[in-house]
Amino acid sequence: MQRKAFVPGTAALLAALLAGCTGGSGSGGSTDNSNPGDAGTATVAAQPGKYRTLPEPCGAVSHGTLASLLPGIAQLTDQTQRQKAYDGDATLTYDTDRKAGCRWKVESTAATDHLFVDFERVVSYDNSVSDDSQAEKIFAGKQTDAGLPAPSASGSPGANTTTGGTAGTGTEAMGKATSSAPTGSASPSATPSGSSSGSGSPSASPTATPSDLASRALTDLGDEAFLDDSLSSSGSTAKQRTVTVVFRTSNVIVTIEYAEQPTTVTAVPDSQEMQDRARKLAAQLAGSLGG
Repeated sequence: MQRKAFVPGTAALLAALLAGCTGGSGSGGSTDNSNPGDAGTATVAAQPGKYRTLPEPCGAVSHGTLASLLPGIAQLTDQTQRQKAYDGDATLTYDTDRKAGCRWKVESTAATDHLFVDFERVVSYDNSVSDDSQAEKIFAGKQTDAGLPAPSASGSPGANTTTGGTAGTGTEAMGKATSSAPTGSASPSATPSGSSSGSGSPSASPTATPSDLASRALTDLGDEAFLDDSLSSSGSTAKQRTVTVVFRTSNVIVTIEYAEQPTTVTAVPDSQEMQDRARKLAAQLAGSLGG
């Protein structure tokens, strides 16, 4: 039987077809066309926050401010004890560039005062979420936990915002919230003129806080801020007032907790005085943030 002749052109055609299936681009490099729609498309990472470091919290509050917030320091005659009171106690942290805090506690003849300052630098590990957006989300959760409405989508902190000015704060626009109380209503925890101990005088309604000093959003501090004022109802013991100020600047959230418990059961810490001191400190800390 006569065999069919082998045609060299057929072999060349098969080789060319195989090369087309496995070969590269015209430039000689191999390409992967499994996702041709992604060609030339790059994912843009969200912007990092403004702040890369945090202040040292125990050194962020000046001696003068501490003496104002903690009147008992001036009553310490022992120089070593006084310096220790100024130094405070740093909170335990494993990364001072991400989380850092400090606590102070000083007793006086009139009251025991506590101060806590906390810095938190927020970092987003999601490339599609910026550090600022992540910090904004965390701040909103803190504001909700405090019983206040979270900021609206437009950035407005709500109806109960600060207006006007408060004398003696030492900073601009440290106003009080718009009051819904009837005109002429008295402030039940007002401190008599000349009081400097930080604790108010006995009040006929010691558990009440004037409506214009109630917990509220603040508009004159950082990118967003709120203040929470609470008075404990601890029965037979002296009542403790705690004023908390939280504010966010870019990707850093600062928390200030200022508390006072008088030694006299009938005494009530003055709300306005404590709020003014806490807000003045907050303004100072906002200015101390580096970058």
